[in-house]
Formats: sequence, C-alpha cells, structure tokens
Amino acid sequence: MAGELIGERFFLSHVEGREPLANGGQQQLHRDLSAQRPGDIATALAFFDDYGPENGATRIVPGSHRPEPDAPFDFHDESSAVQLSGSAGDILVFDVDLVHAGSLNVIGARRRSILISYFSESLYASHLETVALRNIRMDTSDRFAPPEFAFAG
Repeated sequence: MAGELIGERFFLSHVEGREPLANGGQQQLHRDLSAQRPGDIATALAFFDDYGPENGATRIVPGSHRPEPDAPFDFHDESSAVQLSGSAGDILVFDVDLVHAGSLNVIGARRRSILISYFSESLYASHLETVALRNIRMDTSDRFAPPEFAFAG
C-alpha cells in the first residue's frame, strides 16, 4: 500500500512506538510534511489495541493531502476532521501531507501503535542527513518497488 502511494522505489525510513497515556495524546491538526513533493513519503499506523474517541484515536481531514490552489489550510479549524475508530490489527496508510492529529485519551485505555515511515528513494540523502538528529538506529539500505507490495485484488 505504501508503495502504491509513493509510486516509485522506496525505503523503510524509521519505525517508532506510540501510546497516548490517560489525559494525554491531544495534538493540533498538522501535516508531517515532506516539503519535497506530493506523494514522496507515506506513513503506516498499525494499531495494537481497539481505538476510538475515548482513547485518543487519530483524527484525519479526508482529501487534505492533495495540493490545493486555495488558501492554506487552517489547522485550528476542526470542522472537516473525522475521528477514526477501529480494532486492534487495523493499519492506516496515508500520505504524510494528509492533515491529521492524535486525540485526547480521556479514559486512559491503552492505544498502542507503531508508526512506520516509508520514503521515496530520491529522499535517501536527505534522510541520512537527519538520522542522528532523529536518533534512528536501523539499517535503511533495503529498497522496495511498488509491485512487490501490490495487493492481489
């Protein structure tokens, strides 16, 4: 799925764990922003626990990853945001330019997830420049082509 979003050779950039604790996890709407070009980075969020409004599930703004000729997005306007909910084992794959945010875990129930980031091969040099800053300690030299990850339908 990530390969289909990126549409060219890509690599696994990094993996990080997340778990918003009770009364934590609230984020303002934002983009993880590649600042390069649309579609060059994709993220997968894999959920280990059921998730919904009560335990701080992710909010997204559908379609916000597409380049717009309109005014810049107002990250304080929540009117277009959709609260996700689902089950342990679900995986959300999205373009990093999609506007999204974590929500407040009001009941303190577990919402463990891992965030898996895939970058276009063309971003490898930029990735290497920031590895130490982001404390990445993994081999990122493997390359994948989109057809290797295409789902049979």
